[in-house]
Amino acid sequence: MNPLDIVGLCGSLRKASYNRHALRLAGELMPASMKLDILEWRDVPVFDADVLAAGLPSTVATVRERIRRADGVLIVTPEYNFSIPGGLKNVLDWTSRGDDQPWAGKPVALFTASPGPVGGARVQYDLRKVLLFLNTHVLAKPEIFISMAGTKFDAEGRCTDDGTRKFVTDQMAAFERWIGAVAKMKA
Repeated sequence: MNPLDIVGLCGSLRKASYNRHALRLAGELMPASMKLDILEWRDVPVFDADVLAAGLPSTVATVRERIRRADGVLIVTPEYNFSIPGGLKNVLDWTSRGDDQPWAGKPVALFTASPGPVGGARVQYDLRKVLLFLNTHVLAKPEIFISMAGTKFDAEGRCTDDGTRKFVTDQMAAFERWIGAVAKMKA
């Protein structure tokens, strides 16, 4: 049996971001029945309805199709100015255009990492609202807010905090079960 195909979206483009480290950690700690593919979206242009009217850019079409084929999507993102990073919101805006919605009915899990004490909690609530509108099935619990992320990852991006590793392991196991539950709802 093929492993569940999980697409990972990182809300930060920076290669050494704590959220990118955390996304890789999730891939390491997923059950063996899951496989993570981190989707790069750096080349998605800023949303412009005039560009859309001329046709969907190929970079957007590629991202949309990858999301459509996935069994689930894992979003790991920082919080920018108390909310969703502009680039990530732009990807959501682009990929939600059209009648053939790749997000509709898609199981989604999310978590955040931040150098601050709140761990990105505010972005999760804003992101949940957007994902609700996109008609996704967002995993409610366990929620993960990796606070003080600079103390939990070493210089090579490896997680050195046992508590964080346990939280991520638990969420990935819950995500596996959630994908199965959503599939049963659709059947």
